[in-house]
Amino acid sequence: MKAALVGTDGTLLHEARRATGRKRGADAVVETILAFAADLRAHGEEHFGESAVAAGVAVPGIVDAEKGIAVYSANLGWRDVPMRALLGQRLGGIPVALGHDVRTGGLAEGRIGAGRGADRFLFMPLGTGIAGAIGIGRTIEAGAHGYAGEIGHIVVRPDGPDCGCGQRGCLETLASASAVSRAWAAASGDPEADAADCAKAVESGDPAAIAVWRDAVDALAAGLVTALTLLDPSTLIIGGGLAEAGETLFTPLRAAVEERVTFQKLPHIVPAALGDTAGCLGAGLLAWDLLSTEVSA
Repeated sequence: MKAALVGTDGTLLHEARRATGRKRGADAVVETILAFAADLRAHGEEHFGESAVAAGVAVPGIVDAEKGIAVYSANLGWRDVPMRALLGQRLGGIPVALGHDVRTGGLAEGRIGAGRGADRFLFMPLGTGIAGAIGIGRTIEAGAHGYAGEIGHIVVRPDGPDCGCGQRGCLETLASASAVSRAWAAASGDPEADAADCAKAVESGDPAAIAVWRDAVDALAAGLVTALTLLDPSTLIIGGGLAEAGETLFTPLRAAVEERVTFQKLPHIVPAALGDTAGCLGAGLLAWDLLSTEVSA
């Protein structure tokens, strides 16, 4: 878990990390979150001379932001956790905003990161899976049911690998960091090899690595063109583990997308700027938005 104290202008004032401890069960994870937030608030009082005036928390899985409920997380094992109410109680009644982790990271990238100044953008972290955050103006579109941006489950190869969602050939089964790790482990014969190793092998000219990488980039480009056709963003921000390969990823990806577009306008395809602090900063922005809304009301 990552937590931060964030200033009014999005400045990261203090950052801290703790183990989630998910093996201890969902209830223990929730308590760890509450205790972490309380300790962070105390740090602010001690070192900055004042208490936090609002809080934001970003969690994975299905989130009902309006009701403040963490509905479901397969990784953390919880269901219907009233996160906003619990945090509000622990933090002395200050306003609390709840957000989805990827959409919250996208909010930060759009406002103060790689998408700054872009009115329409798409943020895509390529990690264990692939998700997306659709930026419109200064907000992130959650969709009617909170599922908007699930680009990782666009089917790009109908005869492809089975996906946990029940479909076959989903983008994240072919182009996530996990997918590249699996493919390179099989191709190299090294079960410990991962996507970063594959990228290094590509840079050294290894033909097997180049083939694995090309397959992933091809699938990613196919998924992106579908997204571009539907959303028409001006900027496409790519983050996550796979983006750490830098131009080893971005140069062939830009070319592959350009080859596929017909009438669509090419967006700027750029790496994410905030790294793994994006979620903390985005949660802080959600908290400040709460206060702005209260003032305007």
